[in-house]
Amino acid sequence: MSMPVYVAPEQQMKDRADFARKGIARGRSVVVMRYADGICFVAENRSQALHKVSEIYDRIGFAAVGRYNEFENLRIAGIRHADMRGYSYDRADVTGRGLANAYAQLLGTIFSSGAEKPYEVEIVVAELGATAAGDQIYRLTYDGSVGDEEHFAVMGGNADEIAKRIATHYADDASLADAVRNAVAALSGEGDRLSMESLEVAVLDRTRTQPRKFRRVRGSQLADLLGPVAEESPDADSTETNEEPSVDTATSSQPQADVENPEDGE
Repeated sequence: MSMPVYVAPEQQMKDRADFARKGIARGRSVVVMRYADGICFVAENRSQALHKVSEIYDRIGFAAVGRYNEFENLRIAGIRHADMRGYSYDRADVTGRGLANAYAQLLGTIFSSGAEKPYEVEIVVAELGATAAGDQIYRLTYDGSVGDEEHFAVMGGNADEIAKRIATHYADDASLADAVRNAVAALSGEGDRLSMESLEVAVLDRTRTQPRKFRRVRGSQLADLLGPVAEESPDADSTETNEEPSVDTATSSQPQADVENPEDGE
C-alpha cells in the first residue's frame, strides 16, 4: 500500500493562493471609485447578460472578477443575507461592513478547507453613505482578507498598472463624467479606447430620491459621459484617408495597385 505524499501546510497554502491568483488575473478588470455624488463602477465586460456589477441592497453595490459561477453564488448569498437581516431587524441595520464580514468568513473557510479548491474570485462591496465621508469600499480577496479602500479599488487583469493610471488623474470631488473617463482610459491602456459595447457602468448615486441608490448607466447616458473622446479617432482616420490618395495620384508613373497598397497596409 502506497503512502500519501506529505505536503507542508505552508506549501499547500502557497499553492492554493497561486492557483487562485492566476485565475483572477485572467479576468478582465473592474474599477470601483468614489466621485463627488457617490461611487462609480466601471468594468470591462463584453457580455450584456452576465453582469460583473450588481445591486445587493438599497445603498450597497457589488463588483467581482474571476469565475462567473463562483462570484454569482456569492452575490446571491449576499442578497439573501441582506434581505433576511433587513426583514428581521431594520433596513438601516444592513451595512456594507456586515456584508463584507460575512463574505470574509465564507471565503476564508473555503480557502482553508482542503476538501475543495479555493474560489478564483475577488470582490468589492461598496456602501453609499449619507455624505461622502460615509462612503465605504471593501475589497475582499480569495482567502477572505478584507481591505478598506480609501479612494478606489482595481481588480483583475493588470490591476497594478491600471491603479497607477487612475491615481494620476483621480480626485474625490470629480464629476461622474470625469470619473468614468478616467476609469475607461485606465482600462484601455495604451491601445484604442474601449467601445461602449465592451463596458459595464453603474453608480451608487447619492442624488437619487428613491431609497435604492443603485442604477446602471447605458446607451445615450453612457455616450454623454464618455463625451467627444469617442469621435476623435474616426476623424483622425478620415483625415489620413483623404490626404494620402491625393499625394500618390499626383505621380502618374505609379500604377493603380501601388496607390492602394498603403491603405491595405494600414
